[in-house]
Amino acid sequence: MAVTLRLMRFGKKKQPFYRIVSLDKRSKRDGTYIEKIGLYDPLLKSDNITINKERFSYWKSRGATMSDGLTRLVKSTKNIIFE
Repeated sequence: MAVTLRLMRFGKKKQPFYRIVSLDKRSKRDGTYIEKIGLYDPLLKSDNITINKERFSYWKSRGATMSDGLTRLVKSTKNIIFE
């Protein structure tokens, strides 16, 4: 099973927040996920990403790839909080 790390949208209309999740590469954006790894809230004044470092490194070691959107977000954000 090919696993990817991706942003999953939650929240109300015009008030989104995103969960960083691991899921099967063939799943839909908002489909069933394997594990929740972190959070991203674009409405906060400081763009903070909260990621569980152990689970993130676990999935990367298992061959999981990051989606294009998550890759751009991680590169552009200065405040990444590892739990």
